[in-house]
Amino acid sequence: MSYAVQASAKPDLLNSPIASTLRQMTVPMILGMVMLMTFGLVDTFFVSLLGTEELAAISFTFPVTFTLISLNIGLGIGTSATIARYLGAGQSHLAREFGTGALMLSFLLVGLLATAGFLTIDPVFRMLGATESQLVHIRDYMHIWYVAGVFLALPMVGNSVLRAAGDTKTPSIVMAAGGLINAILDPLLIFGLGPIPALGIQGAAIATMVAWAVGCGYILYLLVIKRGLVLPRLLTFSEFRMTSRAVLKIGLPAAGANMLTPIANGVLTAIVATYGAEAVATWGVGNRLESIACIVVLALSMSLPPFISQNFGAGRMDRVRDGYMLCMRFVMLWQLGIFLLLWLCSPLIAMVFAEEKQVAELIQLFLMIVPLGYGLQGIIILTNSSFNAMHKPMSALLLSLLRLFVFFVPISYLGSLLYHLPGMFAAGVLANLLTAACAFLWFRKLLDEECQLQQAQEVTG
Repeated sequence: MSYAVQASAKPDLLNSPIASTLRQMTVPMILGMVMLMTFGLVDTFFVSLLGTEELAAISFTFPVTFTLISLNIGLGIGTSATIARYLGAGQSHLAREFGTGALMLSFLLVGLLATAGFLTIDPVFRMLGATESQLVHIRDYMHIWYVAGVFLALPMVGNSVLRAAGDTKTPSIVMAAGGLINAILDPLLIFGLGPIPALGIQGAAIATMVAWAVGCGYILYLLVIKRGLVLPRLLTFSEFRMTSRAVLKIGLPAAGANMLTPIANGVLTAIVATYGAEAVATWGVGNRLESIACIVVLALSMSLPPFISQNFGAGRMDRVRDGYMLCMRFVMLWQLGIFLLLWLCSPLIAMVFAEEKQVAELIQLFLMIVPLGYGLQGIIILTNSSFNAMHKPMSALLLSLLRLFVFFVPISYLGSLLYHLPGMFAAGVLANLLTAACAFLWFRKLLDEECQLQQAQEVTG
């Protein structure tokens, strides 16, 4: 089978109109992620029926589970940027080798991190502020989830291989199918049915493990046998070392940048925990709703980087600039509309996700303040992913440090001291404003420098 023929069936990232190309790549990602995250909210909904303690317990797990997921995201970013640049330069044979190395690397590193997490559940969650009664539920959930996390590594990195080649439809189908399996199994395993015993919060983790295991098997079949996008063998040690270095050069700073988010969120969760279990439950629900509200931004953060990397590899800096600016304008307008929608629907949403009046009131307060900063957050997220796509991972890492630990955590903490939870929510919006301004100006400067370098090379060449 000709791999050149397969590649031609994908969107032409180097020559097709920018707006239509990005739309063609992003829409499937949006649909897949909407289904996946909707099913994630279903997961939260079923756990909430168990009680406030269980909902608070699963809210405590978000910073920790996102740490493991962040490693996969970082490795996926390194994989996508490396493979897309080789594809843009016409070196598809190297792209296959690097895809194989990335899959091997992700399985090894995630397995090690999951093992460390499994052995440190109690001290980590006590540090986050979990009570002994909540730790009982956290142990039930995390003992299974860490095993499940290993099954997540290969689908996430495998999807990055597909996106690097311009295929965003298949990753969307894989995500949606996994979410659907999880949503179907959730009520059966949490509450039981017939011969199936009620497993409570542990059932939610088992449902997740089964869904990810199915996705793992399918993505390997697709990449190795059906598409031939990776090699049908393990790499030799020298090949693995060579590919790992290239992927980790971008992937480690990207993973580090992503891991900063759960660390910062862990600090904020500890601050929120001082206001009681109701506040922690609100924070957990709010974070899940934020993922849905920012779905378009998250989809663009997966479709824009392959576009930028391929055009960067081909020397098409004009298309890089135009694609970036188009996305910046779009996300600001889109997220403003999302904020208005959430503000109007906040009473209804609060009633759906909370039975207790105090929790419902806090969820409504969250939705009337925090989403105002989602457009600014979109600029930060897309700029960060664009830095990685341009093979500037340290700039992306520094931007994440700036956002979280220079602006977001300190300003949010100050806001909580001055005006309690409302002050904390509003301070997050201010932090996003300051970071977005820095991010936009920083990336524009990088674009100017790359264009000047390219012009100089053309003159000397």
